[in-house]
Amino acid sequence: MTATVHHLAERPESGRPPSLDRLVQLVAADMNAVNAVILDRMQSKVALIPELAGHLIAGGGKRMRPMLTLASAALCDYPGTRHHKLAAAVEFIHTATLLHDDVVDGSDMRRGKTAANLIWGNPASVLVGDFLFSRAFELMVEDGSLRVLKILSHASAVIAEGEVDQLTAQRRIDTDEDHYLAIIAAKTAALFAAACRIAPVVAEAGDEAEAALDSFGRNLGIAFQLVDDAIDYSSDAATMGKGQGDDFRDGKMTLPVILAHARGSNSDRKFWAAAMAGTRASDADLAEAIALVRSSGALADTMERARLYARRAIDALAPFPAGRAKGAMVEAAEFAVARAY
Repeated sequence: MTATVHHLAERPESGRPPSLDRLVQLVAADMNAVNAVILDRMQSKVALIPELAGHLIAGGGKRMRPMLTLASAALCDYPGTRHHKLAAAVEFIHTATLLHDDVVDGSDMRRGKTAANLIWGNPASVLVGDFLFSRAFELMVEDGSLRVLKILSHASAVIAEGEVDQLTAQRRIDTDEDHYLAIIAAKTAALFAAACRIAPVVAEAGDEAEAALDSFGRNLGIAFQLVDDAIDYSSDAATMGKGQGDDFRDGKMTLPVILAHARGSNSDRKFWAAAMAGTRASDADLAEAIALVRSSGALADTMERARLYARRAIDALAPFPAGRAKGAMVEAAEFAVARAY
C-alpha cells in the first residue's frame, strides 16, 4: 500500500503535484460550448432565477462532473456534440443539489462565497434548485436517448435518497462505516458515475466501456467525498470554500468521526456523543475534535481509504489505450486525493 500512497500523493515521475490542468486543457473547447448551454438555459423571465442561479454557477467550482462527461467522451473518441447538452444537464443537477443542501444544512458559505440561501432566503433557493432540476431534464429529453435519460434520472433519484439517508443518520453516533459508505456512494458517487457513463452511451462504445467508466466515476466520487470529509477536520475555510467544522457542528457522522469514536477511550466517546448531539459545538470543542481525529489515526486512515478508491478509479480505466484523455483522467483521480495537502 505504501507504493500506492506515494504514487497518488506525490507524483514522483513528474516532479509536480497533480492538478486538474490536463483535464481542463483536454476539454477546453467543449467546455466553452457547455458553458454557453448553461448560460442560455439558466435564463428566465423571472429575474430572480438567473440572478440566484448565476451566484452559484458563476461563483467558482471546479466543474469536475461536466468535465468528466467531456473527458469520457474524448476517451471513447466521440466526434459529435450531444455531450455538450448532457454535460450541462449534469452541472444543473449538481448545482440544484448544492442549493438544496445549503438550505438543509443551514450553510453560511459555498464555493468561498456567501451561500445563496442567506442572500435570497430558503424558499427562493429551494425553488431555483427545482428550476435547475427541470432544466436538466429538458436537456436530457432533447437528447432523445432513453438510456441516457434512464441513467441520469436514476442518478437523480439515488442522490435524493442519499441526502435523506444522511439526514436520518445525522447526530446518530451509532452510524457505522458501512452505512456511511452507502450514504456517500448515493449522494456523491452516483452523479460522478452517471456523468462518466453517459459518454460511452452517446459514443456507442459498448457495454465494457460503459461499465469501466461507471466504475471510474463511482470510485472517484467516493474518494472525492472521503477527502472532503477529511478536509473538514484538517483545513480552513479558504481551502474548503465552506466554513471549517461545518460537518462537526451539523452532527454529520463522517468517516473521521466514526473511526475516532470507535477507537476512543470512554471519555473520548462521551465527547463524540455530546458533540454529535449538538451540545459540544464551540470553537474549543472543534479544536478537541480535530485533535482526536488526528491522534486516533482517523484522519490518516480516512485519507488512506480515499487513496484506495482513487486507485480503483484509475484501475477501472485499464480497458482504454494510453493517450491524452486517459492521462488527464488518471491525474484527475490523483488530484482528488492530493488536494487535501
